[in-house]
Amino acid sequence: MPSRLARTLSILAASATMLALSACAADASASDTPGSPYVTEGSFTVATGEPAYFPWVLDDAPETGQGFEAAVAYAVAEELGFAAEDVVWVRSTFDQAIAPGPKDFDINLQQFSITPERAQAVDFSSPYYATTQAVITVPGSPAEGASSIAELKGLLIGAQTGTTSFQAVESAIAPDKGAQAFNTNDDAKLALQNGIVDAIVVDLPTAFYLTGVELEGGSIIGQLPEAAGTGDEFGLVLAKDSPLTAKVTAAVDALRENGTLDALADEWLAAGASAPVLK
Repeated sequence: MPSRLARTLSILAASATMLALSACAADASASDTPGSPYVTEGSFTVATGEPAYFPWVLDDAPETGQGFEAAVAYAVAEELGFAAEDVVWVRSTFDQAIAPGPKDFDINLQQFSITPERAQAVDFSSPYYATTQAVITVPGSPAEGASSIAELKGLLIGAQTGTTSFQAVESAIAPDKGAQAFNTNDDAKLALQNGIVDAIVVDLPTAFYLTGVELEGGSIIGQLPEAAGTGDEFGLVLAKDSPLTAKVTAAVDALRENGTLDALADEWLAAGASAPVLK
């Protein structure tokens, strides 16, 4: 009759064999299923800001596809072979999106200007939109009636920090008292309304929206000249060295070539409007 020790050793040996076989089966299963380049297999995960603003996203509801960037995201998804119901929206701050490290999105679009500095931490698609920077103000401001960059130099000019708009204040206007920094465009807008600054700088589509909808009596003083390096090319942000970068870029390029991007810009970004270029 086998001893208790022998029976115990036999049970342990059998258990070890079963564990080994299970591990082999799991390894075989993993090797048979290539890793998906997407955050979630079968879905296209798109990030935007919280909140996201018109004209980029309508009513902070990107899932409707309304607003320029929401519409672009769905057009890119379709180009990649996804149905609209396969698009999953998540939110991030501007700074989180362009910081180094892993991402919980496949693409992120929040009017990210393509710059060499940012490209060290993240990947960009080819540009889906190009714009200039514009100076806006409100009635009663010392900036009202200004028609040249020289007339702005002695004034308080603000912009959202960390953006091309802020860089444009510093490089194209170079105000005597320096650029006034704000965490968001909303903060800059409130400062303008409360007389803390005399004018603010935003991208041109945002300028048309703010002066037409949110700032009572607001006006566009003018665009900053592209020669001053204030032009913006917006790209979709992806994780650094993402396996999707080439595919997403090809999708954006196809949408540019077939006229989809221009059509969406005409629909959402007041492309027919104009503003004088400041000198």
